[in-house]
Amino acid sequence: MARGRKPTLKPVDGALRRVPVAPRNLTDEAKAEWRRVAPDLVRRKVLTVDNLSLLESYAMAIGMVKISADTLRVEGHAVPTAKGGMQRHPAVQTMREFMCEGRRLAAELGLTPTSRNKVGAPTEDQDDDLADLGV
Repeated sequence: MARGRKPTLKPVDGALRRVPVAPRNLTDEAKAEWRRVAPDLVRRKVLTVDNLSLLESYAMAIGMVKISADTLRVEGHAVPTAKGGMQRHPAVQTMREFMCEGRRLAAELGLTPTSRNKVGAPTEDQDDDLADLGV
């Protein structure tokens, strides 16, 4: 393996066969992201009980990006200061931090184009399993 190169992700034994329900503690935005990506992770056989917390963290990060974007859309990108000037809205930094974290977690889960190729495409047998998942 080349130095600095991430290991190739592969379908794993013990992968979940059904899409788990999103945790109740997630925001609506995070639950929507969970429901968007979890079926693909199950289909590609890379989601296990052990990495559900990784998926939860990813969904939370993307949910916070969406909440921050909504806040900025409503309140604008600048807020007044106590001295009468303007400064960047704190949600800009929040959104930036969660975008970075979401991107990192997406790569860990095989959700980015580059990392998805490392996971590998599903086999024909796995494609047949899509009907069982309702996908």
